[in-house]
Amino acid sequence: MFRFGTGAGIVAGERDLQVCLSRVRPNGARVVATLFIEDYRNRPAAEWGAEYAAFLKRSSAAHLAALVVLPRSEVIVRYVRLPGVSDEDAPAAIRFQMDSLHPFQDEDVASDFQRIGRSDTFLVALAKGSTIAFYTALFAEAGIKLAGLTFSGGAVFPSLRLFAPPARPVLAVTGLLAGAEAPLEIYGESESHPVFSAEFDLPAERAVALASAELRLEPGTEPRDLADLLPAWQSAPEAFDFSDPGRSRFAPLWAASLAAACPMLGTPVNLLPLELRSTSSRAMYIPTIVLASILAILVVLLLGQRSVMQRRYSDILQAEVTRLSPHAAKLEALDHRIANSSLRIQQLDRFRQRTRAHLDIVLDLTQMLPPPAYLMSLQTSPKEVIVAGEIEQADTLLKKLDASPRFSNSEFTMPLARTGTGEVFRIRATREGSPQ
Repeated sequence: MFRFGTGAGIVAGERDLQVCLSRVRPNGARVVATLFIEDYRNRPAAEWGAEYAAFLKRSSAAHLAALVVLPRSEVIVRYVRLPGVSDEDAPAAIRFQMDSLHPFQDEDVASDFQRIGRSDTFLVALAKGSTIAFYTALFAEAGIKLAGLTFSGGAVFPSLRLFAPPARPVLAVTGLLAGAEAPLEIYGESESHPVFSAEFDLPAERAVALASAELRLEPGTEPRDLADLLPAWQSAPEAFDFSDPGRSRFAPLWAASLAAACPMLGTPVNLLPLELRSTSSRAMYIPTIVLASILAILVVLLLGQRSVMQRRYSDILQAEVTRLSPHAAKLEALDHRIANSSLRIQQLDRFRQRTRAHLDIVLDLTQMLPPPAYLMSLQTSPKEVIVAGEIEQADTLLKKLDASPRFSNSEFTMPLARTGTGEVFRIRATREGSPQ
């Protein structure tokens, strides 16, 4: 049901704009139309905005909001691992680290993030606030509705999964078949990196080797052109030449239009402020309309017998409550007794284990400190142990303590003091496996 939609993707280059309109159906996707706008930065926005509006109108798609892929050099991509952190707690955890994820110091920064599949890794995209403000104002002046601002890797990830997830590992170079030159944009996926997207200002062979090392791929893994991994278009306009090798550079634009066409199946990270985002797909309202209609019909059918059924149900429910109330009271009292007994048993078990654990510590320390060494004090808690004493050579004690399965992170808490018979020491160590 969700593989229905039409999307507009735009790739904002350093000089030109590329536009693609795609249509997705459950049996595949096709290129509806493409548009190339030259020198958009130096031309009046209203002029090329009119070209874009006429382009959409010719395809009966004037209602669409476009997904724009920003130049890769203007977007910073980071990967943050948060094991055990829920989706509700992730925003606070990422905001806590935000200042360490970019080099912009006191400048305003736009950012967005999302969990990568079901992994514990989050994809974070960042850009200067001034950059986002520039593109937002530029497209607004051109009269172009925007669904979002993202980068190429962010659009590629959901597009690869439009019909079926890709087989890992993935190592793809944008424009490989066209003989792409530096800077090269490389996209990848592996077990160690659920998503990888980077731009390299290096020769292709060196860039691929660095990306393979980052992805921890087997040596000799051959890269593929990104266009070969994305869903193939089933048809395109007559002017669209399938045999042109340059079409391999079409991949980021194709990915953006696919992601825009089916937002219910996955959306890229979006650097556009929430209040400026527009929705475009009319098909996304079809499930809501259908379900609302079915609900309205059911409500009408139930209104006639609602009062009768409610009264009968209330009588039956009250009779059951009266019958089961004594049993419920007994069960509740029994539950309280069981809970209290269980708590007492746990407390006794912990107390017994704590005594044995303390004795084991004394035994370990006795074996580690052969005569004439001795302890002047021994303090234990559930989390740590503090020992003080005298030994002929104290500098080997930390290694002995850390070698024990009962201690870790040993450290001196005071400088060693030399006496006539040895060295006085005081050590703190973390307990391992101690009962609470």
